[in-house]
Amino acid sequence: MGESMSKRLKLVTGAEAEMEERSFINPFPDWEQSLSASSDPEEHSGGNEPFDADGKISDAFQKKVQSKIKDLLQQMEEGLKTADPHDFSTYTGWTGIALLYLQLYRVTQEASHLQRALDYVKRTLRNLNGRRVSFLCGDAGPLAVGAVVHHHLKNQTESQECLTKLLQLQRSVLGADSDLPDELLYGRAGFLYALLYVHTEIGPDAVDHHTIIKVVTAILESGKNLSKEEKKEERCPLLYEWHKKQYVGAAHGLASIYYMLLQPSAKVSQDALNELLRPSVDYVRHKKFRSGNYPSSLSNETDRLVHWCHGAPGVLHMLIMAYKVFRDEKYLRDAAECGEVIWQRGLLRKGYGLCHGTAGNGYAFLSLYRTTQDKKYLYRACKFAEWCLDYGTHGCRIPDRPYSLFEGMAGAIHYLSDVIQPEGSRFPAFEL
Repeated sequence: MGESMSKRLKLVTGAEAEMEERSFINPFPDWEQSLSASSDPEEHSGGNEPFDADGKISDAFQKKVQSKIKDLLQQMEEGLKTADPHDFSTYTGWTGIALLYLQLYRVTQEASHLQRALDYVKRTLRNLNGRRVSFLCGDAGPLAVGAVVHHHLKNQTESQECLTKLLQLQRSVLGADSDLPDELLYGRAGFLYALLYVHTEIGPDAVDHHTIIKVVTAILESGKNLSKEEKKEERCPLLYEWHKKQYVGAAHGLASIYYMLLQPSAKVSQDALNELLRPSVDYVRHKKFRSGNYPSSLSNETDRLVHWCHGAPGVLHMLIMAYKVFRDEKYLRDAAECGEVIWQRGLLRKGYGLCHGTAGNGYAFLSLYRTTQDKKYLYRACKFAEWCLDYGTHGCRIPDRPYSLFEGMAGAIHYLSDVIQPEGSRFPAFEL
């Protein structure tokens, strides 16, 4: 180790040491505005690649990504031979793989991908156990994805069968004695996502409008009740907890519950948006760390995690949705600040996946790009994709389910397929 390097290491503060432990130092140059106006390809070669002279993603980069997708798909299929045959979940199981193939079909229109999605859907529908109701970890995921796959294949009877079973789950979501949490991974927001997903993918007639209203009302009432209990009605009218903790991030926390309630298809009344959701979103905004990152829970004061599940990458989606609904620039400014944190600290040692990996963090840039059309964010999304092109070479931790959608390779493939058609990109099982 050279002298200057050892000096630098001594200067690293505790916070920086923690940060470096969780993420790699970003090796990429940032987007240079001056180059984006240049029409000389020579100037671009050392600058804002992978854009071509017209400022579009270059053919060479697209080909590289498509070739890597093929390669990773082969590795994934090989690896899945030893995966848990009974894990039907979207998060780590077969529904997640079906969702990936549905995405690849959407992007390429290749019928073989739709057929693969069907193969995996059939496998999941045989394994449902009625224990959970969310899209990511329960029966709602396989049923919703099954309905959509059959819809694409014009199998109306099978599609309707899945929808009927999906709607039957509302009993355990709405039951007066239900002790269901409200969060995305296991709770009501996860069931609401399933309803909004089929509404988006099949059409407004797929789900009875009253069911959506009932689920939304249950989530709102639950949030109001906890807020009263905690005496926070004024500051945070909608408060939620999971396992006695008031989480902030997207997996178990406020960010994804508010995000789902802000969706236009959730049909929350204008009064509720203004009086309940807006002050609650602002309450979370005021928990922001000086760095621009967010705590994992309301009681946590350590600026540690930059994941979709905990921290800025999940909160960013809520802020962008708040900006779209309330048209107030402050939400977009805060989202942009999240983007800076993710650019600095988002290449994660935990791996390449969606929940707590680089691909999930990359989706934040795609979301910012679709909202602002600022090329800087598309450039950053491409750089995070470049990182994923070197899959497995950085010495990241290997996840428990290394080929799954939310922990592993399938999530990175999903991200790569979205980077090259950014306008239609969506974080799976989350963005609508």
